[in-house]
Amino acid sequence: MTIAEVSKKYGLSADTLRYYERVGLIPEVKRNKSGIRDYTEEDCRWIEFIKCMRSAGLPIETLIEYVRLVQQGDETIDARKELLIEQRKQLIEKMEDMKKTIERLDYKIEIYDQAVVKKENGLKRTYD
Repeated sequence: MTIAEVSKKYGLSADTLRYYERVGLIPEVKRNKSGIRDYTEEDCRWIEFIKCMRSAGLPIETLIEYVRLVQQGDETIDARKELLIEQRKQLIEKMEDMKKTIERLDYKIEIYDQAVVKKENGLKRTYD
C-alpha cells in the first residue's frame, strides 16, 4: 500500500506516518524500486497498534521503547510484558480519575438543574 492509501485507511496524515517511522514508533517501511514507501500488512498492524495506544494516551517515548524491544527479539519478552503491564496500570488510574471527574460534573449539572426548576417556580436560586 502507498502512504496515501495507508493515510486514508487509518485517518492519519502522510506527515504523521513519516514521523512515526522517523522516530521509531513503527519499524522502517520498505520502499519499492522507485523509492516510494510500500506498506505491508505487518506495517499496517503496527500502525493500528500505535494509533490505538496513542488514542489511549500512551506516551510516544514508551511506544518507541516497546518497538525497540520488539526489534531486539524474544529475549525482551519479559521487558515488553512489564512495560505493557505498567502502562495498563497507569491507564486504569487515569480511568479512575476521569470517573471521579465525571461524577463531580454530574453533581454540578444536577445543582444547575435544580436551580433552573427553582427559577421556573419563582424561588431563589442557590449555587454550590
